[in-house]
Amino acid sequence: EGLKRIYKTKIKPLEEQYKFSQFSSPGFTDCDFDAKPMVLCIGQYSTGKTTFIKYLLERDFPGLRIGPEPTTDRFVAVMYGQNERVIPGNAVAVQADKPFTALTKFGMSFLNKFECAELPAPILESITFVDTPGVLSGNEQTKGRTYNFAKVIEWFAERADRILLLFDAHKLDVSDELKEAIMALKGHDDKIRCILNKADMINNQQLMRVYGALMWSLGKVVRTPEVLRVYIGSFWDQPYQNEENKALFEAEQNDLLADLRSLPRHSAVRKINELVKRARMAKVHALIIDHLRGEFGFFGKAKKQKQLLTNLGAEFRKIQLEHSLPMGDFPNLARFTEILERYDIHKFKKLDPRVLQQMDDVLSRDIPELLKQIPNVNESKNKNTGDAPENPFENAEQKEACASFGGNLKQQGWIITGALKSKYDNYFHRLCTHGNKISGEQARPMMMDSGLSVDILRKIWELGDIDCDGSVDAEEFAVCMYLVDQCREGVELPAALPFQLIPPSRRPGSMF
Repeated sequence: EGLKRIYKTKIKPLEEQYKFSQFSSPGFTDCDFDAKPMVLCIGQYSTGKTTFIKYLLERDFPGLRIGPEPTTDRFVAVMYGQNERVIPGNAVAVQADKPFTALTKFGMSFLNKFECAELPAPILESITFVDTPGVLSGNEQTKGRTYNFAKVIEWFAERADRILLLFDAHKLDVSDELKEAIMALKGHDDKIRCILNKADMINNQQLMRVYGALMWSLGKVVRTPEVLRVYIGSFWDQPYQNEENKALFEAEQNDLLADLRSLPRHSAVRKINELVKRARMAKVHALIIDHLRGEFGFFGKAKKQKQLLTNLGAEFRKIQLEHSLPMGDFPNLARFTEILERYDIHKFKKLDPRVLQQMDDVLSRDIPELLKQIPNVNESKNKNTGDAPENPFENAEQKEACASFGGNLKQQGWIITGALKSKYDNYFHRLCTHGNKISGEQARPMMMDSGLSVDILRKIWELGDIDCDGSVDAEEFAVCMYLVDQCREGVELPAALPFQLIPPSRRPGSMF
């Protein structure tokens, strides 16, 4: 609510006075502030964008079409809904409870190529996915586009929490239209992640070459000093065709899923960040218009406007020096000039210094105050209650006490040793990014990959979490994974943890 109030009372009036939305993307609506985190998937055709979304949903979604040919010819917002249905774009754009009303700016030609797929998938309760048309290469890329593809991508990018660029490791290509789409992401580099998909179709040596070629191609388009994060794997529900890099693929998959799971926690900060970026750009926009307006006299207005537009780059530099503004906040010169030609500059109103001061107050006072109100996402959700984190496989109806363990206290060796322990340790250290324990949420994806039911995994977690604190160290994790492997081989779970499975450091009388 604080963001809405700041935008409506202090930023939006300035935008409307100087027609900022005509030069940039449409203004924010209430739904933009209330919307769930959005993940935008972009890539050339047959890179696996739609299959990737299906993989995350663990099911098909309405209107799904998958094939080696270009099958997704429209933008599809995959959202949560009680019933499965497809809502056409023209209908979606007039629904006030959805964050797509501003898409009417792109006209019916685009809305005919946009739809919303609703379904009751659990992951969609916290995240919305946007599937995009496969980008074609060669002359085909311009056929059938009756709307500005790059402009639409730019609109979604401004509102997305994460932007995924998917590439096919088996047939890597970066077409001109894809380059144009990536250029439209400028200013949102912090949101971009890359996925080198279908990597199981090539061997290790080929993968190294493809990865190098991808980084070289991206370096020419995404001109930032930071290297983009590239996840390597094969994101679908089929067995790997080449298991040479299976361990790498599994580790990359876990990293990607952890990144996506973090989006709801960081959504509030992301929205504040987008508001700050828009406020800074709107302020610079107003200063530009006001400066140009002040250059006009009583006569020769048409000639003066032409002169200003011709030398707009020099005017930008004057404004930058006068107000000590970073050039990174200035708009694209060619695009700004093209749009400004449609207006009589001298007809804009004079900038009120109080409005400018109000904008400065937003950036220096209001936004920092809002940030203070956002809880630290690194704090435990149970910090104030003193309760231990819950079993990640336990639902509200299954909350039970941690399973006790007893058994024969006869001195026995630990059954998990040697190569077996090394294997589980390798898994553990991939998941453990700091400290010496991992949470249930960190362990869940790898354990779910076993194919065992949630009920069995819940029981395994209860047995493995020996000290019942909701997290596991390397030894407890090894116990969990050993029980997972045993269950996959048909061995029945014990009611309590056998003594030979209790790590030596956790046995009665030991120091830990």
